Amino acid sequence: MKPIAFPLALLLVPALTFPCRASDAGVVAPGARLEKLSGDFKFTEGPTSDAAGNAFFTDQPNDRILKWSVKGELSTFLQPAGRANGMCFDRQGNLIACADENNELWSIAADGKKTVLLKEYQGKRLNGPNDVWAHPEGGLYFTDPFYKRAWWKHDKMPQDGQHVYHLSADHQKLTRVADDLRQPNGIIGTADGKRLFVADIGARKTYSYAIQTDRSLADKKLFCELGSDGMTLDSEGNVYLTGRGVTVFDKTGKQIDHIDVPESWTANVCFGGKDRQTLFITASKGLYSIRVRVRGAAMAK
Repeated sequence: MKPIAFPLALLLVPALTFPCRASDAGVVAPGARLEKLSGDFKFTEGPTSDAAGNAFFTDQPNDRILKWSVKGELSTFLQPAGRANGMCFDRQGNLIACADENNELWSIAADGKKTVLLKEYQGKRLNGPNDVWAHPEGGLYFTDPFYKRAWWKHDKMPQDGQHVYHLSADHQKLTRVADDLRQPNGIIGTADGKRLFVADIGARKTYSYAIQTDRSLADKKLFCELGSDGMTLDSEGNVYLTGRGVTVFDKTGKQIDHIDVPESWTANVCFGGKDRQTLFITASKGLYSIRVRVRGAAMAK
């Protein structure tokens, strides 16, 4: 689908910058300031970047997926978009979207053509896929919490709890891989495909798991005493959690930085740009970015 460009006036609105708090051992690049790229949205979510560094994100209440190009141009990639929420790119370059209008997981090709990958587990509708990560060797991990949406006709949770699932690389086998969390939300895995981080936002904790060869999870460990709506990783193994701004932890679970964002809620983050050293932040009505000194973790290949 050909991107639909926003009005020129919107593209030419001067970007706003905000001071940010960064420690000497933090991740923010020296002298970098938080920049507001655009703000004409209802609620932004699901940022992810393609191989070229273009950032895609959702404006869920307005039912659209948008693209912020490496040239700094904003356009609409897909609308309607199944009320897309969390997203990621798979190793084939397809955009995977948690489309919770009908509680589905979508694969969207570069031309905008969508394929519904799944919508049920054991014959029952999913609660509402929320965030997703593609394993570098294929397969998808996603969280399935229950947040009542205004566009739903049902008000009861379809599943027996809020869990984490794995969809096999051939998209034929769906397995529940974690069933002991209160309300799983943000999810991200390491570039080598060996460890998975899951934020239990309901319990205000984030855990890490060892990914087994059969893609099941083991060795559950408490990573930090903070939940998160969305999350990402950089090449040093630092974990970025969201909620009240962006809080950054090193690989041991020690907080090393915090990026203040002037919005009521910070939903999600991803790395993008040509050198993958730009952190894109979706926060309530705005899209923000900030330069960091470290690159994002390698994309799935």
